Amino acid sequence: MKLKIALEWFINPDHLPFIAGVVSGRYKEAGLDVEIIQPVEHYDGFEDLKSGKIDIHCNEPLHLYEHYFDGIKSLGCFFETRGGVMIRADRVEKLRANGKIKITTPAANPVTNKIGYEILRRYAEKNGFVIDRKNVEFVETDFWHIANMKNDESFDGAWLCFYNFEGIEAEMEGFENLFIDQFASPYPNFSALELMTTQAIIDEKGEALCKFIEVTNAVAVYLQKNPLEAMSIYYDHTKEQKSVLMDKIIEDTLPRLESDIKADAQRWSRLYDFLEELNLVKLTPKEYNAIWETPKH
Repeated sequence: MKLKIALEWFINPDHLPFIAGVVSGRYKEAGLDVEIIQPVEHYDGFEDLKSGKIDIHCNEPLHLYEHYFDGIKSLGCFFETRGGVMIRADRVEKLRANGKIKITTPAANPVTNKIGYEILRRYAEKNGFVIDRKNVEFVETDFWHIANMKNDESFDGAWLCFYNFEGIEAEMEGFENLFIDQFASPYPNFSALELMTTQAIIDEKGEALCKFIEVTNAVAVYLQKNPLEAMSIYYDHTKEQKSVLMDKIIEDTLPRLESDIKADAQRWSRLYDFLEELNLVKLTPKEYNAIWETPKH
């Protein structure tokens, strides 16, 4: 059975279970022909999923709500890390003084900007100071957060950071920073990747989807037990030059992979409440509950 899975961005260590499932032949042994697709834009997978061009899309759980459409279904989360806003260590006092802050981000739009500011606002409130929205500027660049801040001193921080990438890179390069995640600021984490499909695809390929989840779970466990092989698989597949930094990113990523992928209505309920509080999404209880009604696996 053919299954097309569209990623959220370029292929990276977060996607190692899919890569390993393909190159090891584990999917094929289960009767699955899995094709991994890299999108042109971050949200391409939602339209492709809706139109039936793909069978599975992976993206942050935030976007499961933001891009909700009738029939969209969760298959479960396969990866979760710490995430949030990174502020240069020498700009923290500027933030505390309510100075003008310039933030690099791969996606500057009303939704992500509002969330990024809210994370900073809540951090400020928790620590006894105030920041004004007019003093925080989000500038759309790309995912190379550390390079962007190093190459442009005008950037005071970066938004949409995953700790297993930017946090590890900052540690490696001695780039001192304040990483404002869900522990530093009181907001529900959403730095994770959720597998999504539709009711129409479940009706047509439900058994294949269950097999896909089963194999992906098993592959995640295998990779976690065999980190050196995981690195080899990644480099062989991507043709990326081996580096100490990527080795450390992979080492940090592997324990964050899920090996019991399942739709869970409670896992992201606080995130939904957070987005509703910010007037960013609004689903009826029926619409919300329908997302999680998926086949057993």
